[in-house]
Amino acid sequence: MNKSGQGASNRDADKKRAFLLTPVSRETKERLEVFVELLLLWQDKFNLVSKQSLPLVWSRHVADSLQLLPLAPEAKLWADFGSGAGFPGIPIACALAEKPGAKVHLIESVGKKANFLREAVRATGIPAVVHQVRAENFGDSYGDKLDVVTARALAPLKTLCDQSFPWIARGALGIFPKGQDVDAELTEAAKYWTLQASKVPSKTSPEGSIVLIRGLKPLKRQ
Repeated sequence: MNKSGQGASNRDADKKRAFLLTPVSRETKERLEVFVELLLLWQDKFNLVSKQSLPLVWSRHVADSLQLLPLAPEAKLWADFGSGAGFPGIPIACALAEKPGAKVHLIESVGKKANFLREAVRATGIPAVVHQVRAENFGDSYGDKLDVVTARALAPLKTLCDQSFPWIARGALGIFPKGQDVDAELTEAAKYWTLQASKVPSKTSPEGSIVLIRGLKPLKRQ
């Protein structure tokens, strides 16, 4: 088997593992397959995800994104800061496509990545909209309510609190996947913010966890 065939076989096995971790409907699977094929096509021209993670694109990226959904099962309005290659926002939108009133806002300032996201939204037909702005400027163009604010591999928690405060203060839940340095990031964020934070173990990364943030308030500085 050539390298291309071996790679496809590995991805098929990885896809099965991913859906064992994060089961979804047949319709959602079909949308996700369209998205991943598009990602692999664009990856040839643009470095959307690391080359090392491609053989595990389903478990490392797709399932890693889908595992956030059960943490906010009633949420319809999501914002994904620094969406990049579309994780976690596009898999979430794929899963929410049949939920009335659902919408995922994909915030990405880099032009080529924003273009990819627009094409992914078009190809999959998902309820998502792309905002080509920096995360900290998203509020200038969108002031409505959100149910969830999320970001993956974007910035330390302190910065994510800065960026998401306008929505968490109005009742949104912050859902932020993090790695092994999560406790240090929480300690640093607590120097600037009063926050109600909890951690959930990641299904896809043994050293990872998902931080849930509510009740965010600026800490009064002396």
